Amino acid sequence: MNRRKLLQTSAALVLVSAVASLEGFKLFARAGTPKIKGDTDNNPPAPPSNPLVPPAHGGINVAFPISDGAVIIDFCGPWEVFQDTAVPGSMESAFHLYTVAETLQPITASGGMQIVPRYTFETAPAPKVIVIPAQQSNEAMRQWIRKSTKTTDVTMSVCTGAFVLASTGLLSGKSATTFHAAFAEFEAQFPDIHLKRGARFVEDGNLASSGGLSSGIDLAFRVIERYYGRAAAERTAYNIEYQGKGWMNADSNEIYAKPLAASADGQPLCPVCGMDADHTISSLYKGKTYYFCMPPHKQLFDATPQKFANPS
Repeated sequence: MNRRKLLQTSAALVLVSAVASLEGFKLFARAGTPKIKGDTDNNPPAPPSNPLVPPAHGGINVAFPISDGAVIIDFCGPWEVFQDTAVPGSMESAFHLYTVAETLQPITASGGMQIVPRYTFETAPAPKVIVIPAQQSNEAMRQWIRKSTKTTDVTMSVCTGAFVLASTGLLSGKSATTFHAAFAEFEAQFPDIHLKRGARFVEDGNLASSGGLSSGIDLAFRVIERYYGRAAAERTAYNIEYQGKGWMNADSNEIYAKPLAASADGQPLCPVCGMDADHTISSLYKGKTYYFCMPPHKQLFDATPQKFANPS
């Protein structure tokens, strides 16, 4: 999904789902995993900040609410991370993953992937973790998220899935982040939420949110760390050959904290999202012409131009 479609999706609020499990890979990878620093009893790792308590037996239920237009990487990235994680010291899967939707009818995710949800909102097991990808929500989904979050350890949004989580009212008065090109729009729609620009992910109580797209992978690793410690998260990262370190530093998206003034080739950028602008869509404000990537962003600018003409 290109950036323009992603923003069009966020403006309307749209969902995602999951991939098949690779149990054989997990067994193979664990068998060949070397000792990670902190694995031995003689060198125990430091406990994670804000730890979570895993169940004594069985996997941790992780629900992925999905709908048409769900962005693949937003849910498939975290899904892969969770499904390749074992309970430390055993071969038992640490997480039990499933998709959930309003009905069991197939949904079409970004790029045309079709997915049949495993459960409906009425039949899904109670989750301990919820992963909300970029998607369009309806009241049925929002109600399920509100109800389920009363007993979750973590309800996390990925990318512009933050719009879905914010629309439930659960983030009111709390801190969150989202896709960098949606910062201004998010602040305009949800002024009662403290937006943290430049954050890879944000945790506030049992709610969490990540930046765009690949940031959800790092937030999934962070969840593993909170349940089972850093060594367990590092072991999973090694197994799947993931070399990113963003999950170790919540502030590692600093490059996105400030919007670009112009594109690499000098073309104007949309003041609302920072995407390349269309010269046929413009507004005049205080003697300066501003160009936009799509009509909805021109409308948002025209309503409160002072918020976008000189972004903080």
